[in-house]
Amino acid sequence: MAKWATALRTEHFPPERNYLSAHVTLFHALPPSCESEIKTALATEAAESAPVAGQIEGIMPLGKGTALKLSSPAMIDIWRNLADRFHGLLTPQDEHKPRLHVTIQNKVSPRDAKALQAELGPTIDPHPFRFAGLSLHIYRGGPWEHVRTYPFRGR
Repeated sequence: MAKWATALRTEHFPPERNYLSAHVTLFHALPPSCESEIKTALATEAAESAPVAGQIEGIMPLGKGTALKLSSPAMIDIWRNLADRFHGLLTPQDEHKPRLHVTIQNKVSPRDAKALQAELGPTIDPHPFRFAGLSLHIYRGGPWEHVRTYPFRGR
């Protein structure tokens, strides 16, 4: 899924804002002071988890953008484990269960977003995939800096 979704993102995301490959955001703003603990938590989750099952459900409107809507109870379980671990440090946005998605278009007019949704909607068939791991990116004033990827390697 990653190469296909990244190709969609490259084609439709405004190039001046597109610094990342296709990804799913579980947390938007963990405290930088917890970087070491975050790395440990991600390494632990990845070591204990086999590649996580997910499902592409279709298109998700984002108002001024478009995303691939995903479902994955197992990924939500991982989010819940991490959210529990970082309780008291989460922003209000990160305290709520995420709506899993891959943004393929953002910061465009609602009209352009609806046009892409109408174009892509019929071409996106629901199908399964597997998340390969967890990654940590840090925003240090821009653009995002990739710190490390933790491949799922459990059974």
